[in-house]
Amino acid sequence: MHQPSRFRMEQRDDCHRVIAEAPFATLVTNLADGQLSADHLPLLLQPAEDDRSRDRLIGHVARANPLVPCLEAADDGGDALAIFHGPHAYVTPSWYPAKREHGRVVPTWNYQVVHVHGRLRLIDDPDWVLDMVTALTERFEGGRSSPWRVEDAPEDYIAGMCRAIVGIELTIEWITGKHKASQHKSPEERNAIHEGLCREYGRTEWEAACLSGRQ
Repeated sequence: MHQPSRFRMEQRDDCHRVIAEAPFATLVTNLADGQLSADHLPLLLQPAEDDRSRDRLIGHVARANPLVPCLEAADDGGDALAIFHGPHAYVTPSWYPAKREHGRVVPTWNYQVVHVHGRLRLIDDPDWVLDMVTALTERFEGGRSSPWRVEDAPEDYIAGMCRAIVGIELTIEWITGKHKASQHKSPEERNAIHEGLCREYGRTEWEAACLSGRQ
């Protein structure tokens, strides 16, 4: 990923925040036949417990996924790249005060993204898979007034569903983020982007601040 210094996301905590806010990832792997594969799935971050361990991402894929036999054949797993897309938006030059002053403006696209590189392995353990599914459920049901729980479904039904999937764990070797939000523009231009995102696209205050360099 091209990383101009003014857009580079330097802090680990900032990258983790993007993952937490946008957990639906694109997982890129290299299958045994040399073909690149991309799977789209939610991944949960498990920060390292101490200095001797690494941060991890956990999730699951269908047992029928071609990725499964590929990883089964590898003794130490395989290389993988997980991409997390945070807020993003088209920015029209019509918002810029400079358009009215001299017209030397062009469109752009502002965004946040995090790339996570690491080693991916399968975990085909019923207890682990159930714990992971429970953690995913709690993560995405937690904000609801009446959250659904895994225990709400019949136990044999959940067991059957879990047999159809395989757990995955990505041990993070390095992580990098990019936050392109017109940071190099003037305060007047960033304010105009913020107002345009709210007015024309209906973006929330947080999204608009994130994408206009005001956060």
